[in-house]
Amino acid sequence: MTLAITLGPLGLGGGEITLIVVVLLLFFGGKKLPELARGLGKGIKEFKDASKGEGEDSKKELDEKK
Repeated sequence: MTLAITLGPLGLGGGEITLIVVVLLLFFGGKKLPELARGLGKGIKEFKDASKGEGEDSKKELDEKK
């Protein structure tokens, strides 16, 4: 029996995820990787907020309507 970790609908297993991490380390190095991950996280958060309509512009518009 093998343990397979899959990543959502992408169907990536443990081996594929490991390969991706190794390639990222080779391209960017260990010092730059946390900075890239932080930027990616901020970008995802901003995208989610914008898709929900919870951006600062939407909040200002709602306040002005009241």
